[in-house]
Amino acid sequence: MYVVVIGAGEVGTSIAASLASDHEVVVVDVDPDRAEQLKYELDVLTIAGDGTSSEIQSTAEVHRADMVIACTDDDQTNLVACGTAKTLGDGFTIARVKSTDFLRTWEGSEGAFGVDFMVCTDLLTAENIVRVIGLPAAVDVDPFAGGLVQMAEFEIAEGSPVAGQTVSEADRFESLTFVGLFRNGDMVIPRGDTDIAVGDRAVVIGSPESVQSFATDVAPEATPDRADEIVVVGGSEIGYQTARLLEERDFSPRLIEQDPDRARWLAENLPETVVMEHDATDTEFLTREHVDEADIVVTALRSDEKNLLISVLAKRLGVDRVIAVVDSPDYVTVFEEIGIDIAVNPRTVTAEEITRFTYESVAENIAVLENDQAEVLELELTEGCGLVGRPISEIVADSDARFVIGAITRDRRLVTPRGDTVLQAGDHVILLVEADSVSDIASMA
Repeated sequence: MYVVVIGAGEVGTSIAASLASDHEVVVVDVDPDRAEQLKYELDVLTIAGDGTSSEIQSTAEVHRADMVIACTDDDQTNLVACGTAKTLGDGFTIARVKSTDFLRTWEGSEGAFGVDFMVCTDLLTAENIVRVIGLPAAVDVDPFAGGLVQMAEFEIAEGSPVAGQTVSEADRFESLTFVGLFRNGDMVIPRGDTDIAVGDRAVVIGSPESVQSFATDVAPEATPDRADEIVVVGGSEIGYQTARLLEERDFSPRLIEQDPDRARWLAENLPETVVMEHDATDTEFLTREHVDEADIVVTALRSDEKNLLISVLAKRLGVDRVIAVVDSPDYVTVFEEIGIDIAVNPRTVTAEEITRFTYESVAENIAVLENDQAEVLELELTEGCGLVGRPISEIVADSDARFVIGAITRDRRLVTPRGDTVLQAGDHVILLVEADSVSDIASMA
């Protein structure tokens, strides 16, 4: 494809990096220095200028683009850029927005704003947080095959019952497959005799029930199905959406918001949420309201620094699990290194969703793991493709790609993959693939 990416921030850079090896990519950014830097970093064509300008878009040859992705930090800029692109060509347009108002307008009118696909950062981030809350021991969770299959990533902590076991000892579930271990920055394709060590991140794929059961094995002290007490700190759009989605799943969270007007609005719009108007950095208040007894605290303020402060306070008060929204990708490692359980970066979540969509021609679904070291793909096999009619053991032996098939769905039924399992047309195959091998696997499908 010929792809034009407008905006060279964290999101645009991540998308361009993911697409550059397989597609012709042009990146437009208003900052000349950033455009010049990216040209050498990613080996893509870059253009310095206003991405909403028809002149700049003409220079980028938007008229022949298969896809135009507008992902600057400004919603209006992205919408205007897509509208301009539609006047110059018929490429598929994708807009990144933060406002759910724009998303609702777009959902209510097909093609509104000249946008073919809209990605709402705040809603995506909230959905990501709620998925992780639903599986307390996991650091990442993604559904596949319409919810029949779940991929989850678990960090093996000190004292975990599976630490020191081999994969074959830990894998006692019929419909679950160990597909990867991340250890000291490297990806390990697990075998039955591979040891599981403290600090590893284990990736499993299987039925939601088996993944839930494995979560109990990994961290038996964690709530096995749902957290009874959840506190959301910050009534930002992400905080509001998180509480709303939790209500939809029959949770009754508490939410702390300092601004009186915002707190009143939240109380009116979240009927199952207890909204407390107060400064969340007040440790006496947190203790008085028994926040220290919460199963999970989500920090969703608009400031990384305040989220860091409250996350540390919550941990020191004894909160079991803290999930922090971290706007700057550079801070994610800082949060994790000081003991915050999960750091969710909205920009990374957005880039992954847009990248996922651009892969739709070859993959039904995609999840990116560990800074794009590996990807989990869902492929629908068609008659005549290179994977159909062959047992899995033969496919693995004949391929140089590093991958593990984690699950197969056939006629909406889950099939646990074995070496002698023969793949059929119509199968949905969910597999973990080393990032460098994604193109090889996609070409076989």
